[in-house]
Amino acid sequence: MGTAAEAAVGVHERPARVWPGVLGVLLVLLLLGGGVALILAACLPDPDHPEPFALTVGIVLLVVAQAPLTGLVIVKPGMAVVLVFFGNYIGTIRRTGLWLSVPLVSRQKVSLRVRNFETNELKVNDADGNPIQVAAIIVWQVTETAQASFAVDDYRDFVTVQSESALRHVVMTHPYDGPDDTATLRGSTSEVSSELAAEVAERVAVAGVTIIEVRISKLSYAPEIAEAMLRRQQAGAIIAAREKIVEGAVSVVQEALVRLEADGTVTLDDERRAAMVSNLLVVLTSDQPANPVINAGSLYT
Repeated sequence: MGTAAEAAVGVHERPARVWPGVLGVLLVLLLLGGGVALILAACLPDPDHPEPFALTVGIVLLVVAQAPLTGLVIVKPGMAVVLVFFGNYIGTIRRTGLWLSVPLVSRQKVSLRVRNFETNELKVNDADGNPIQVAAIIVWQVTETAQASFAVDDYRDFVTVQSESALRHVVMTHPYDGPDDTATLRGSTSEVSSELAAEVAERVAVAGVTIIEVRISKLSYAPEIAEAMLRRQQAGAIIAAREKIVEGAVSVVQEALVRLEADGTVTLDDERRAAMVSNLLVVLTSDQPANPVINAGSLYT
C-alpha cells in the first residue's frame, strides 16, 4: 500500500530512533545542576569580580540544558507522533510513554483511533436516471502516518471528499430497484456496501488510510418523484400478489376437478366443467366474500 503516495512525496513510514524519556530528564537536571553550581562557584568568593571562565561555562550549560527539552515527546495511547528535523522526516513514534528524540524536532500528532462519519445527504441519479437521495457511514483508520502527514494536505478532508465521490459513482452504476436477478441499491445492500467500501479504500489509500466498513445509512427517491415511484411499487406489489393468487387458484381448481372425476362423484361435460372452473376462480380470486346462489333449475334452463 502507498506506492502512489511514496512516488508523490518520496517518503513512507519508518520508526523513529528514540531513547527513554527519563534519560532526557536526567540530562536536563544534570546540565542545570552543573550550570548553577559553576555560576555559584564563580560568584560566591567575590560577587563583584566573578570568575569569568566558570561563569561563562555555567551560563552555557544552562542554555544547553534547554536542548534536551525540545527532544522530549509524550505519546498517548491511540496516538502517534511524526517527527520532522529541519524539514526532513526522521520517523514516527507509535509506542506510548515519554521518549527522548533528536533535539529541535517538530512534532505532528496523528490519531490512530478508529473514526467514523456520515457523508452529506447527496442527490444522485441512479442507473435508470431517477434522482436518489443517499448517504453512507464510513468507518476508517490511519495506518500509515507518513502518508497521512505528507501525501495529502489534510487527510480528514481528503477522506470526506473522496468518500462522497465514491458514493456518487457507485450509486450511478446501480438502479434503485429492479428485477430479482439485478443488483439494486434497495435490494442488494450488502453487495453495494462491499463495492462502495472497495472503491473508497482505493481512493484514500494514497493518504495512508484504511477503510474498515462502509454502510449506506439513507436511501430514498428524491421528493419530486417519490410519490410516483411509490405508486409504481404498490402497483408492482399488487400485480405480484395477484399472480400468486391466480397460480394458487388454478392449482386448487385443477385438484378439485381431478378428485371429483376420480371419485365418480359427478360427471361433467365441457360446458359444466367450464362453468365450475369459472365459479371456483371467481370465488378464489375475488377480493370480496362470495355470496352463494342456489340454482334450483338446470344449467341449460
